[in-house]
Parts: sequence; structure tokens; C-alpha cells
Amino acid sequence: MSTAPATVPSAETTGNHRTLSQPIRLGILAASVVLGAAIVTLLFGWNVLAVVLVSALIYSVAIYSASAVVEGHRHAVDRLVTAIVTTAFLLAMIPLVSVILTIVQNGWHRLDGKFFSYSMEGVGAKETGGAYHAIMGTLIVTALATLISVPIGLFAAIYLVEYGNKNALSRGLTFFVDVMTGIPSIVAGLFAIGLFTLIFGPKFQAGIVGAIALSVLMIPVVVRSCEEMLKLVPNELREASLALGVPKWLTIVKVVMPTAIAGLATGITLAIARVIGETAPLLITMGYARKVNLNPFDGSMSALPLFAYQSYASPGVNKQASLDAAWTAALVLMFIVMLLNIVARLISKFFAPKTGR
Repeated sequence: MSTAPATVPSAETTGNHRTLSQPIRLGILAASVVLGAAIVTLLFGWNVLAVVLVSALIYSVAIYSASAVVEGHRHAVDRLVTAIVTTAFLLAMIPLVSVILTIVQNGWHRLDGKFFSYSMEGVGAKETGGAYHAIMGTLIVTALATLISVPIGLFAAIYLVEYGNKNALSRGLTFFVDVMTGIPSIVAGLFAIGLFTLIFGPKFQAGIVGAIALSVLMIPVVVRSCEEMLKLVPNELREASLALGVPKWLTIVKVVMPTAIAGLATGITLAIARVIGETAPLLITMGYARKVNLNPFDGSMSALPLFAYQSYASPGVNKQASLDAAWTAALVLMFIVMLLNIVARLISKFFAPKTGR
């Protein structure tokens, strides 16, 4: 005699337990937003941050009260914590979305061919010019800083994870990496200009000096991010390779690095994004060139952060055009960082080890 398999009833039908349905929760949320917007508008005028705060407060109280009556105290606390966490997320998103919208709204006016193909050489007080020289300077200096920082930071991370064994050298390296992570960017610029002043004399400004300053800021980020990614590689992979007689250096190259390549690419991308928008160290190390200079070892160069700063600080006669150029420079910087993140994701997708069959 066969019997039908027992089925477990859902949470909404188990015993006498009741839950707030989704339409009721959405209704409470909508009513809280409308009431919060009305209160803020009547008392203070329209303000997005105030509306979010007041609406979240009203919703938290309402959802806790309704859930306590219908579902009980334990579920009510869960609803309340969920509302608080969601509110914190929305508060974190407000400045991010606001910055993006502001940059796009103010920067697209000068996003034309002239901005990307002309420099400021020979531009008069009433003319606008372009940022070709600044874009090329940003790409060259950032590329040099990356070439300097990535090998040093990656090898230091490999030493800390694979060879350090908590000895005095590894502890000292970890300490100095932590200290360098928090130094102000102007200190890196002063270090670079001081170093090159000792070698080449005073008033030496070139793109390589700015690259050195950016590498000082970039190396600790590369070390810390790559170190954490290498630690995530399972020790079983290392042990299996060593058990087959593979040398340790070849195990790192053939096993550890390919396994962590996705995380390493992401960490390096974050390090580049950390330094690509720096202004203070470049201002004292590179000067500000109005013409195109593709030689980072001779003469002043410009960069997009410097171009935006100069356009805002010294707008000239055509003030609005200079301000538009500053916003467009910020927009181009944002596009470059977004492109770097896309490249990092593509590397993660195509070069990460395949775990499926």
C-alpha cells in the first residue's frame, strides 16, 4: 500500500502563524514615503535627504508596529533591522548618485571633438581650447605609475604570503604598508619633488616626477589588495603542486597566480582608480603645461585633474566656458575609471579558473 509523500506547509499556512503580505508591506512603504515627503515639504521645503530620513523613520515605526501585531515580536525586530539596513544603503547611494548626475549634467556641454583634439596652446582669454594635452598627460603619467607600482606591489604581496612566515622583515613591511596607505597625497608629492631636487636640482618638473608621486600612493594599495587575494587561494592547491615535485616559484607562477588573477586584476584596477584623480601631488611635481608634451622626462605636463583645477581656479574672461571645461574633464575622468572597471571585470570573466565541468 503506497502513501503520498508528505508536504511541508508554507510559512503562511503553518498553524495559526500569520505574515504581512507583500501588498500590505508595499502599501506601508508607499504611505510612509508620501507622508514623509509631505511633512518635509510643508516644514522645510523639498529636500531628498530629509525625505529619505523622515520616510525611513515613519516606515520603521509603522512596519514594526504592524509586524508586532500580526507576526509577533521576533519577526517585528527582523522587519525593523531590515528597514534600518535598507535606509543606510539608500543614504550611502544618495551622494554617489548625486555626484554622477551633477557631473553628467554639467559636463556634457563640452563633450565634443574640439575638447578631445585641441590643447590650450595659443588660446586667448575669450577662447575655449581643449583638453587633449591633459588627457594624454593623464594616460602617460598613470601608465608610468602603474608600471612602477604593480611589479613592486605584486612581488611584495607574494613575499608576504608565500615567503614571509611572520618574520621580522614581513612584519616591518606590513607595518609600513599600513602607514603608507593613510598618508596624505601631498606628502607623496613632496617626497617625489624632494628626491628629484636632490638629483637634478631645484625647479625640476616633469611627468616622471608625478608618476613617482602617484606610485608612492599606489604601491600600498596594490600590496594590500594583492595580499588578500593571494591569501584566498586554497593551501591544498599549493600542497598538491609541491607534492608533485614542482618548485615553489613555479607553483606560484602556474598555480597561485592563475587562481587569483581575477582578484589581482580587480585590486590593481582599484589602485589605478585611487590615484588617477589626484591633483595635489601633480600640481607641485608636474607644473601645468598648456601645450602637448608627450615626453614625461622633459618639461612640464598637464593632467585632467590639473586641467579641471586650473579651469576652475583661473577661469579667465569666459568664465562659464572654463567651468564647463572643468566639469567635462571630471566627466572624462569618470569615464576612464568606469572603463578600467569594465576591463577588470572582463579579465575576471575570461581569465578566472573554471570550476565547473
